[in-house]
Amino acid sequence: MSLLAGLVLCAPVPQEQLPAAPRIKPPHPLLYVPSVEGLKPPTFEGGRTEFEMGDVDGDGNVDIVSVGDHGSPFIGTDQHGVMVWLGNGQGGFSVVMTGDLGYGGIALGDVNGDGLMDVGYGVHHDYSSDDLGDQLLEVALGDGTAASWTPWDDGLATSGETWGMFGTDFGDVDSDGDLDVGSNSFGCCAGTHVYLNHGDGTWTQSFGFLGGNSNMDFVFCDFDGDGHLDFATANGTGLAYRGDGAGGFVNATGALATIGLPVRGLDAGDVDGDGRDELAFVDGGVVQVWSYVSGDLWAPKSLGLPPGGSYDLAQLHDLDVNGTVDLAAFGNGELSIWRGDGVGGWLPRTGGSLPGSGSKNGEAFRVGGDVDHNGFADMVVLQEQGGAFSSVNTMYLLREASTPAVLSIAAVEPTANRVWRGGQVRFVDWHSGVPGSDAGTVTVELSTTGTAGPWTTLGAGVPNNGRLQVVVPSAVDSIDCRVRLTVQTTTGSATAFSSAFAIAP
Repeated sequence: MSLLAGLVLCAPVPQEQLPAAPRIKPPHPLLYVPSVEGLKPPTFEGGRTEFEMGDVDGDGNVDIVSVGDHGSPFIGTDQHGVMVWLGNGQGGFSVVMTGDLGYGGIALGDVNGDGLMDVGYGVHHDYSSDDLGDQLLEVALGDGTAASWTPWDDGLATSGETWGMFGTDFGDVDSDGDLDVGSNSFGCCAGTHVYLNHGDGTWTQSFGFLGGNSNMDFVFCDFDGDGHLDFATANGTGLAYRGDGAGGFVNATGALATIGLPVRGLDAGDVDGDGRDELAFVDGGVVQVWSYVSGDLWAPKSLGLPPGGSYDLAQLHDLDVNGTVDLAAFGNGELSIWRGDGVGGWLPRTGGSLPGSGSKNGEAFRVGGDVDHNGFADMVVLQEQGGAFSSVNTMYLLREASTPAVLSIAAVEPTANRVWRGGQVRFVDWHSGVPGSDAGTVTVELSTTGTAGPWTTLGAGVPNNGRLQVVVPSAVDSIDCRVRLTVQTTTGSATAFSSAFAIAP
């Protein structure tokens, strides 16, 4: 990858470098274009934040959300509250900002089951004069406009969180059919906390601790592959916590505690197709990937990654949509991509630089949403740039710029050998390449007996935005489950199947 006429170019991997492991499709020659179109206002200041990508207003186009960096709300900048950059489906955006809160992390999901996107956020600046933004950890209900949020937060931030919360995620940790929330502290010493959703706007902590220095990241995942959600947190007290399916967790960090906790830039994804998420993170500028074995044992999955570096943040995603998870990292103005070989190894790096001067540190990095319906994931980066006494954060969209020639759709989640649990909330993710301006709709179906069916509809004619939140059917015990995805536009349709995965009681 090289910087060329404003383009960040990810060159195709020569065929002789491809591993012997089978791939679903040949690698796609990724091409990323940095853009700031529609991303200003607001003006950022400094420090970290968190971005999420999802369809907040339900129009079928991917939006970007954040609660801002250190300048939010209104500390020498115009940023404030829940900020939603509404996407137009072609890579352009317009921002809506609501509330007097900020500086922290954010999560997206439907917490009350009404089909509308809600938000959860952990913040350092909680001094709002009204209910929206007066707690360090909150959940707020959306009305489908991205401009109005109703606090739904009784019981949150009541377990000793007195300094600030940050990285936040939603996941159904007790498999009861609604999303729970977890968050890691802003710094020392508010700790890490998981709260259960009671479905009526009240929450109770099911697990948590105070203390531990923090690098802010938090993500729900399933690193032991049993279908019960685990979580990873960039906290010095521990990196990985194994869930029991009822909201309880035990520290499973084990030998990873020796690598220099807390780590930075934490993410999760299944890089070797065994149904268990690996953890990617940055330790001392070095990108690492680790796989849970059992007990306190972890194994490195970093073959092909450099032993040094100056990276800040990492993300795992199937960037070329060939059925294997890839690794992206950002830091010092450099974007690097290592394509996964599907068995836990990494092909040679491709990379390139973003514009700007100064330290060019990465303060936020998110990969996953397809903002222009071309069938490939795009990226959002917040980069610190400028002089030592005049540095500011600048937000960039890195849009994968290829143009689809034919209508297509591909399953991203569930991955091969994934385990879901009956009654729990899960997400079906896909990428769809759509020629022309009609994004179309998608029908999502489930078979518990392989590709022959019969098929049960999980969602009919839903917006083609890349994600559907579902409740997993109960009373199912099968290792040959499949998701079938069908995209329909005015010009035709296309169908794809997920790999085989399991549903357990």
